Amino acid sequence: MSTRTPRSRLWRPALAAAAAIAVTAGVTAASPDTGKASPVPRLGLVAASASVTLDSWKEEPGVYLDLGTYLTASGAPLELRVTRKSYKDPVVATQIIREGKKIRTKALPKGLVKNFSGLPDFVRITVRDAAGKSVVSRTEPFCPNNASGRVQPDAPATSKYPESCPTNPFTLGSVWGVENGWASNTYAGYYAEPVVLPAGKYTAQVAVTKRYRDLFGIADEPQTVKVTVRERSWEEESAASAPEARSGHAAHAAGHAGHTAARPPAPVSATTGAGPSYNVGHGPHPPAPAAVPWAADRRGFRSAQGDGPGRTDGSRQAPAERPNAQRPTGRASVPDVPKPDLRSLPAYGITIGEGDTGTPGKDYLAFSANVWNAGPAQLVVDGFRKPGNELMDAYQYFYDASGKQVGYTPTGTMEWDPRPGHEHWHFTDFASYRLLKADKKETVRSGKEAFCLANTDAVDYTVKNANWHPDNTDLSTACGQENSISVREVLDVGSGDTYTQDLPGQSFDITGLSNGTYYIQVLANPENRLKETDLGNNSALRKVVLGGKPGARTVTVPKHDLVDAP
Repeated sequence: MSTRTPRSRLWRPALAAAAAIAVTAGVTAASPDTGKASPVPRLGLVAASASVTLDSWKEEPGVYLDLGTYLTASGAPLELRVTRKSYKDPVVATQIIREGKKIRTKALPKGLVKNFSGLPDFVRITVRDAAGKSVVSRTEPFCPNNASGRVQPDAPATSKYPESCPTNPFTLGSVWGVENGWASNTYAGYYAEPVVLPAGKYTAQVAVTKRYRDLFGIADEPQTVKVTVRERSWEEESAASAPEARSGHAAHAAGHAGHTAARPPAPVSATTGAGPSYNVGHGPHPPAPAAVPWAADRRGFRSAQGDGPGRTDGSRQAPAERPNAQRPTGRASVPDVPKPDLRSLPAYGITIGEGDTGTPGKDYLAFSANVWNAGPAQLVVDGFRKPGNELMDAYQYFYDASGKQVGYTPTGTMEWDPRPGHEHWHFTDFASYRLLKADKKETVRSGKEAFCLANTDAVDYTVKNANWHPDNTDLSTACGQENSISVREVLDVGSGDTYTQDLPGQSFDITGLSNGTYYIQVLANPENRLKETDLGNNSALRKVVLGGKPGARTVTVPKHDLVDAP
C-alpha cells in the first residue's frame, strides 16, 4: 500500500545549507588557540544561523524542530561507550578519555542512559509566539553521532565515530562521539515528535539541560533562533511542477516538490543513510533524517555537496563490495585464522496480520529478526554463476591478520529472487525462523531461509574488530542484478541484518494453531554451511502468547528480561 510521508522527514529546509557554512566559519573564528590537545573535550552549544524556516504540510500538519543548533567539541573528542552485559542487565554509559596511549574512563550516572538512542533530555527547547507566549516547552534527546562536519580547520578530515545511534531494541553495545574540532546537530530527528504551529513568526531558545552542563562542564549559554513557520501543500506543489516538467525543468521541480507518488522512507537502520528506494523489507525502523543540515535537499543540494572530507550529509550510499574476478582456484581449505561468529537476536516487532497474500480467514504471525556478526572476522561470501545457470555457486573466504585471503570453502548457492520488494540475489540457508510449541518442539517453519546480506543494524560496536563504518549497508549495493555474473555479500563485525515481517514467505501461518504459549526461534546458519568460531550461540527464542478467535487472533509478547519491545 502506498502511503505519504511528510516532506520534513525526507528533506531539510533549503536554508540549512547556508547554515552549515555559517556554523563552520563562526565556530572557527570563535574557538580559542588550543595548543596541545586536552584529554577532556571542551563542549559548547552554538547556533548555525540566527533564523530558520520550517515547513508545515497541510496534508500532515506538524513542524519538526530542526533549529540548527550544534554541540561542538574542541581539544579532544567526546567519546562514550554504551553497553549492557546481557538483556538482564541495565544499559550503562562510560566516557572514554584518551591521554596519549593511556585510556581512563568516567562512568556516567546510573540510570541516566536507558537505551541506545542517545542522551535523554539533553536539550530543552522553548518556543514563543510573536506575543511572547510560550507555545512549546520540552526536552529532546541527543545522539552525538549526528556528525555534521568540521568546525575547526585543523580538525580531522573525517570523523571516526559511527554515523547515528542504533534503534534496534536488542542492541548490545554502541559507540557515540563528537570528533575533536567537529560539531554534531542536537536535532533529535525521528526520536522527536512534531509540534503543531500555525504559520507565523516565533522565537526559539535551545539550552543544554543542567544535568549535562554539570556532567560535561558545558557553559550555560542558551542559543536563540528566530523561526518562520510556513504552510505548504503536497498537492499544490505537485501541480505547480507539471508545467516545469513539460518545459524541460523536471529535475529542478522534483527537487523542490518531490511528492508525486511519494514512497515512505525505507524501513532500515539509521546507520545506513540509504534513500527511500532501498532496503525493502530490511530493518524495522525508518532511517533518521540526514545527519545535519548538509542534506538540505536530497535531490538538489546533495548532488552539489554530498559526502566528502570533513563533512557528512547523510546521503552516503556505500560502494558495492567487489567480488573476486574469478572463481577461487587451488584446493579448498579452512585455515586456522579468525572467523565470524554469527548470533541471533530475539524476534521483535511481533504482530498478527493477513500474511503476504491477504487471504481472508487466514491468520499470520509476523515479526522482525536479526542475525549479526560478533566477529572477530567479517563474513565474506562470493557467488559465481556459470553462463546460463539459474544459481550461483557460493564460497566463503578467510583472511589472515593482514587482510590477505588465505583460504576458501564452498558454502551452498545463491538464487535470484524476482518477487517485488526483492529482485536481488539471496544467499541460501543463512538463517531460518521456526515457531515452537511450549515444549520447544517445532510446529511451524517459515519459508524464508535465503537472504541478501546487508549491514542494516549496528548491534554491538564495542566487540573486537567492529567496523564503525561498514560498506554494503543497503541492498542496492550488496545484492546484484538479475544479469549479474558474480556477487559479493558481506556481514561486517558488529553489524547485523534485520528482515522484517512484510517479506513474502517469512510470517507464520497460525490459522490452525490453538491458543497458548509459543516461542519464535531465530536460528543463524541452520545447516552449519558457514564456518564460524562458535556454533553454540546461533539460536534466540522469543516467547509469545496466542489468543483470540480465528480471523481475529491476538498475540501478547512478554518482556524479554529487561527489554520491553513487542
